[in-house]
Amino acid sequence: VSRVRDPGSRYARLSRDELAVLVPELLLIGQLIDRSGMAWCIQAFGRPEMLQIAIEEWAGSSPLYTRRMQKALKYEGTDIITIFKGLQLDIGAPPQFMDFRYTVHDRWHGEFHLDHCGALLDVEPMGPDYVKGMCHDIEDPTFDATAVATNPKAQVRPIHRPPRTPADRHPHCAWTVIIDESYPEVSSIPALDIVARTNAANWKLGPIDPEDEGQADYSGPLLSDVDFTAFSHSALVRIADEVVLQMHLLNLSFGIAVRARAKDNAELATDICTKQLIGIAGVAAERIQRALKLPNDFHGLSQVLELHPLFNPAGYVVAEIEGGRLHVHPSPAHQDGSWISLCSPASVQPLQAIATAIDPHIAVRITGTADDWTAEFEKSDTAAKEAPEVEVTKFSRGATFKFQQRRSLPLTVV
Repeated sequence: VSRVRDPGSRYARLSRDELAVLVPELLLIGQLIDRSGMAWCIQAFGRPEMLQIAIEEWAGSSPLYTRRMQKALKYEGTDIITIFKGLQLDIGAPPQFMDFRYTVHDRWHGEFHLDHCGALLDVEPMGPDYVKGMCHDIEDPTFDATAVATNPKAQVRPIHRPPRTPADRHPHCAWTVIIDESYPEVSSIPALDIVARTNAANWKLGPIDPEDEGQADYSGPLLSDVDFTAFSHSALVRIADEVVLQMHLLNLSFGIAVRARAKDNAELATDICTKQLIGIAGVAAERIQRALKLPNDFHGLSQVLELHPLFNPAGYVVAEIEGGRLHVHPSPAHQDGSWISLCSPASVQPLQAIATAIDPHIAVRITGTADDWTAEFEKSDTAAKEAPEVEVTKFSRGATFKFQQRRSLPLTVV
């Protein structure tokens, strides 16, 4: 039986097996934040600005959360192996959906290719301009921004990438990663400093218990596929909380980029950020419920709320569920202007999207103030329609993607 050291995490209540199922789900949910947000950015600001928002959003958050995970799982370093381990635990590269295959030539030279890129398959139907936008305009600066967390002298460069010629080309793309002292240092963007000062960026999570059965860190060899079942209960709890913080940091960075485009129109910025939340809230609820085989009823809803990224990590978002009611109190997440600040008696839709995903006959009522409120759930005779924001997010194959069992092999230097 696992000894739970950190009573602070809501994920600690799950078994080790359940956590091994949930962690890849959380990584994939983090990837789908963009599917949820970018449609509304195109609508408001046009496609070129949407691309810039995407670049700034990742560059303003990924270096922060990449270093957090390195530290938590004891694989801090300055080499290729550190970069690759970081990508395996990054919402920008969820396992299997973004199927990164790594080759290490030595500590300073490596490459990766994608056997399956879910993000590419999502945008290919939209035409070559969208593909180029993602695989060229967004990837060039954001891959370097991810690498800069490990070594500012790292460069990620394409061997080949989409638009695919021929149309069914495999692998989907291939890249070299080289660290060289002669390279100019990659510099960070101004938004990174703003995000670095948030409560989310500095949030302290409980330490991993080294006595717990299973792997306590990722200090060993780089693996072809991370086997989440090998980690200890304690390590998986920490990873789950770190992945949720990745989502908050990405979202805070998204908000900065959106507000910069909306200028004086605060209402527009809030509207776009709320639509993004509604979309991801519904899809996340559905995936969590399905993955953990939770019931489609009030009990299932309360379990999903406990595990939902919107309400985690515990303490960063102050909330409790008792007697079937959800109570939310002023919290560090409100101070950051994180997702929870978009939920209130005046903004029920994000919470309704979660309830609808579990059972369309559950209606949500919220009473209280903007940052101190109670949500009650009631059975309704009429089934709620799925929110258009959720439908937009479900345009991504990631909404229905199924993880496969895989063997985890150490990658040795070629």
